[in-house]
Amino acid sequence: MDIHISIAGRHDLIGQIYRQLRAGILDGRLAAGERLPSTRDLAVQLGVSRKTTLDAFERLIAEGYLRTRTGEGTFVADSLNRVPVTSTEAQSEPVQLDSIWDDMPDALAMPKAGTALALDFKGGMTDKSAFPFESWRRCINHALRLQARGRGEYHDPAGEQELRLAVSRYLAFNRAVVSNWQDVIITQGAQQALDLLARVLIRPGDTVAMEDPGYPPARACFTAIGARVVSVPVDEQGLVTAKLPAQARLVYVTPSHQFPLGMPMSLERRVELLEWAQQNKVVIVEDDYDGEFRFEGRPMESLKSLDRAGLVAYVWTFSKTIFPELRVGYVVPPLSLKPALQKAKQIGDCHSCTLTQAAVGRFILNGDFTKHLRRMHKHYETRRAMLLAHLHGDLATWFEPIVPAAGIHLTALLKPGLAEETIIAAGREVAVGLYGISGFHTARPKRPGILFGYGGISAADIDQALGKLAHVLRSRGV
Repeated sequence: MDIHISIAGRHDLIGQIYRQLRAGILDGRLAAGERLPSTRDLAVQLGVSRKTTLDAFERLIAEGYLRTRTGEGTFVADSLNRVPVTSTEAQSEPVQLDSIWDDMPDALAMPKAGTALALDFKGGMTDKSAFPFESWRRCINHALRLQARGRGEYHDPAGEQELRLAVSRYLAFNRAVVSNWQDVIITQGAQQALDLLARVLIRPGDTVAMEDPGYPPARACFTAIGARVVSVPVDEQGLVTAKLPAQARLVYVTPSHQFPLGMPMSLERRVELLEWAQQNKVVIVEDDYDGEFRFEGRPMESLKSLDRAGLVAYVWTFSKTIFPELRVGYVVPPLSLKPALQKAKQIGDCHSCTLTQAAVGRFILNGDFTKHLRRMHKHYETRRAMLLAHLHGDLATWFEPIVPAAGIHLTALLKPGLAEETIIAAGREVAVGLYGISGFHTARPKRPGILFGYGGISAADIDQALGKLAHVLRSRGV
């Protein structure tokens, strides 16, 4: 690697090299364990004698900043403790930001990455141990062959035809959403789909209606655009349509599996919402984030399949069915919005990764995706049953579960007098990760609760974790 060292004049060359290397090590620009160029190469780079660079290196080695390995080279010492360095930028006047960003929470009420415990009920996680990586590798190889044969050029902002065709076929068969492949726009997960819809529909000051409790990243997305987000309560039938604000420009809902409580929106409410949207000329964003995993009852019609006025934008992500790192989702918008959304997508990132898109398209069209869903359905059904057995059994003293028909998480409300913090702290005593639902409410919830995500934890671990939780709650007299 080349190292940027500035030589001023021809005086104290050893000292100049020594001080700049030492500063780079101390402030972390040269990381621990990083290999430095040889003294010979550095001397050529700087236009000095090799003895000059050798003397500078020897001084740094003597002081413990560098170490050598015979036959391998010279490296930054691993054990060096970094000393705090005051940034000159931190001392200058801060750049003025919109106050929206000062008020935006860091984690958006979702657990931060890297915080999972050994036995963890974090929501939004999937089980990669059961994923068919051998089949996926073949799909990736197929995509690589396509790229090798193609020209080096930008592609359609709406996405690769193979994936859009696969999505339209899947939707028609599984969600009764009839669409042409040209109607599908591929995005970087559901979050980008929401961002694109917000950009083309919402002006600062416009009203957006959202379920309360609801999905914090969606609320943050609309708020960042400058919308006035109005909270609409939910009950056992889902969104209370009678409470919708008449001036709304957009309504965001999770009808298949309300987030985070879990109940589906009743057919009566769905029809009411569609009629209200038609009367008020309002776009409905239907986030169908984990509707594939249904465990009881017949599948509910999606809002998009019932829409006759062309007002529903159907949003979906592969994060819950493949894995979150994939960052592939899509939106099937009203036809009137498609040109604007394609332009917004092109402005935002030109287009999503074509290699990933081709692999996912192949994964769906060759049948591997459907096989994977069937396999995961059995796993998640077993985990759900184990979770409910404990919540209705040895944990019934503290919890009252809302039993969902679908999804890979469920919410259990706490019995009167209990606080989320108490239950969460008890779980952490026995290395069990639990997460409250208060952060999904805009105000203090009528009843606190715990969200149990079971996508990333096995049935055996659920059994172990909830057994430990029941024991610690009893022992503490909670």
